[in-house]
Amino acid sequence: MTTITARERLINAAVEAFAEKGFAATTTRDIASRAGMSPAAVYVHHDSKESLLFTVSLQGHRHALEIINTAAASTTDPVERIRTMVYDFSRWHADHSRVGRIVQWEYHALTPEHRTEVAVFRRSIERTMQDALTDGVAQGVLDVDDVPGTAFSLLSLGVDLVRWFEPGGSRSAHELASLHAGLAVRMVLRASPSRPPA
Repeated sequence: MTTITARERLINAAVEAFAEKGFAATTTRDIASRAGMSPAAVYVHHDSKESLLFTVSLQGHRHALEIINTAAASTTDPVERIRTMVYDFSRWHADHSRVGRIVQWEYHALTPEHRTEVAVFRRSIERTMQDALTDGVAQGVLDVDDVPGTAFSLLSLGVDLVRWFEPGGSRSAHELASLHAGLAVRMVLRASPSRPPA
């Protein structure tokens, strides 16, 4: 049986509180209560509520970057690469919608220093998608006039899920991720009479 450390309990409690109430409306006392700890105990592990937010945000961004990089490396076919990247990125945001909500919508609550650190991961995620699109264009398979804008739009399909997705809804994470993957391919695929519809 796995034992959850006090630090992990705090992080889990912070995720619950920030996702439900938002960063501004969450108090350190609320997080401590959810973790079954005293407010004073929080400061043993984190010096502020923002420090907890930064930890959650950093972990979330690291996972999201790992997901997109793994998907990008999973195939050399440009179309399947985009399909897999968008599917996996959307699926991660659905499966981890509470963390994703914090990662995406509480970014500006971080201190300038912490925003700068997290921004490195955000740019890396965008760059991975840009590289995949650029490679597909170079191979004559994808048709993309604005690579940075298109990369941002494709990633936004997954990012926007965290605004409204809840497990047990009318559509599953797999269904939505599959929809997004199909839409993404249609958006960037170069028209060719020899290639079957996406």
